[in-house]
Amino acid sequence: MESHPAQSVRTRSQHQRRKRIVQAAAALASRGGVEAMQMRTVAERAGVALGTLYRYFPSKMDLVVAVVGEELDLLESSIDRRPPGAATPASRAVDVLMRATRGLMREPELADALIRSLIMADVETPFGDRMTGLLLRVSADGLTLAAASEEQIDLAGSLASVWVQELLEMLRGRRTYDQIQRRIETAAARLFADF
Repeated sequence: MESHPAQSVRTRSQHQRRKRIVQAAAALASRGGVEAMQMRTVAERAGVALGTLYRYFPSKMDLVVAVVGEELDLLESSIDRRPPGAATPASRAVDVLMRATRGLMREPELADALIRSLIMADVETPFGDRMTGLLLRVSADGLTLAAASEEQIDLAGSLASVWVQELLEMLRGRRTYDQIQRRIETAAARLFADF
């Protein structure tokens, strides 16, 4: 099937518009949390009409999920550029999670907003699956979710859950970065012992 030049230009501009909206939302959230991500403000900042914004993102939660997706894209591309070089599956998993932690710590307001929203979310969020998939890929030499055993998926998913919980504790001021690292290392060593 041939693609029409006009169609591919339209698709590209739609893609760019969507990206502009997501970046505007992330910028607002990084300063004032999810409360600052008012749909009208996001639309103004992205330079789109409110109706256009709602066409791309029917609810604020859809927008939050898109911002999380964008953050995960950045994490994944940084890992593709500089894969963890540690010797064991557990230490490669720790490397990825601590890298993600450092990234989120640079934007504490955004991190707080995203994690709280995901926990409260009534929309389906791909966050857990993507983190699980990422952990499997780096720990077990490119293992995909499709090829992993149920047990491997459960173990990687459990480690991702521990990490989210630790992040929440850090955002509440109850954990330091070093404490998180120690706990993640302990959990990874046990959970990924047989990888």
